[in-house]
Amino acid sequence: MSKSKPDLSQLSPQTRLVTAGRDYAEHGFVNPAVYHGSTVLFPTAQSLHDRSQTYVYGRRGTPTSRAVEDAVALIEGGHNAKMAPSGMAAISTALLAFLKSGDHLLMVDTCYHPARLFCDGMLKGLGIETTYYDPLIGRGIANLMRPNTRVVYTESPGSQTMEVQDIPAIAEAAHKAGAIVMVDNTWGAGHYFKAFDHGADISIQAATKYLVGHSDAMMGTVTCNAETWPRFKDAYEEMGMFAGPDDMYLTLRGIHTLDVRLERHMKNALVVAEWLRARSEVETVLYPALSNAPGHDIWKRDFKGASGLFSIVLKPCREEAVSAFLDELSLFGMGYSWGGFESLAVPFVPHRTATTWTAPGPCIRFHVGLENPDDLTADLNQGFAALRRNA
Repeated sequence: MSKSKPDLSQLSPQTRLVTAGRDYAEHGFVNPAVYHGSTVLFPTAQSLHDRSQTYVYGRRGTPTSRAVEDAVALIEGGHNAKMAPSGMAAISTALLAFLKSGDHLLMVDTCYHPARLFCDGMLKGLGIETTYYDPLIGRGIANLMRPNTRVVYTESPGSQTMEVQDIPAIAEAAHKAGAIVMVDNTWGAGHYFKAFDHGADISIQAATKYLVGHSDAMMGTVTCNAETWPRFKDAYEEMGMFAGPDDMYLTLRGIHTLDVRLERHMKNALVVAEWLRARSEVETVLYPALSNAPGHDIWKRDFKGASGLFSIVLKPCREEAVSAFLDELSLFGMGYSWGGFESLAVPFVPHRTATTWTAPGPCIRFHVGLENPDDLTADLNQGFAALRRNA
């Protein structure tokens, strides 16, 4: 007698992460196989004509892709999901699915910079106008809506500077004006922020970050509600979008440990962020999970936890001092991306067009990994000694 399958809807989010995608595993294995394939054979001419079988062509879906898509939709609480070969591919595919020449897009001013480049380049060339807006606008976004506004794009917390948006208020105003709301949900990984519960229509992730979690694969996800799913699915297939089977498998592998990894990232980040807030060299720590930090109240209201990504503003100092600080670090590597097991630090200059960045000193973005936080603060202490020597 075989065991009955659990009803995932009745299980806690932590248990869902462990069991997600297992319906596609066979022969007693807990993980589904990695299907490398383009051609799918049909047993009869009639089945070919009707396309009546589950899988018809590799790009249209395999057991591997369906396993990870189901898992992502389960995490996000959405209707269904599709995978893209990178986070940026997920962003561009979602926007192109719902925008055409003559349409208007409202894009948050703190968006991921490549998304801004896509708006100012590709979308502009297609005759789609983008207006950037203050991430803290809340219900005031109603004043920016036009008759041709089709999409309001949000990212919370904001890229680099961590502004927490009032997504429910923005969604209410957008929906009243007939627009849909997209959320870049990478920071909360769909686990700590439930975009659909807060009014979003589409949730996007650079799964390269926390879903993969090991800095060894590129992946993007787009999860839709029931209303937006048909249009997005058609556009996704018309654009020939898909992702590699090995990277999808690595994404599913990462999903199974997402809860425990995010919990450790948050625990470590809180220790490091509090330590940094006490440093004389630091003007501000931009981490919404910290009490009294910018955005903390909305974060506490809407989020179930925090990831390991945050930023700081240093007190005014020379560029050479910042470089000396970064060069002295041994545990914090310098590199783009984040969400893996390792700690990272990169300097940045915020890019703004709708708002003005007025912080007095240089900015550094940190990703706090899974190392012991005492080792991380000791490493940072050495960096600050080098900063002071070069101040």
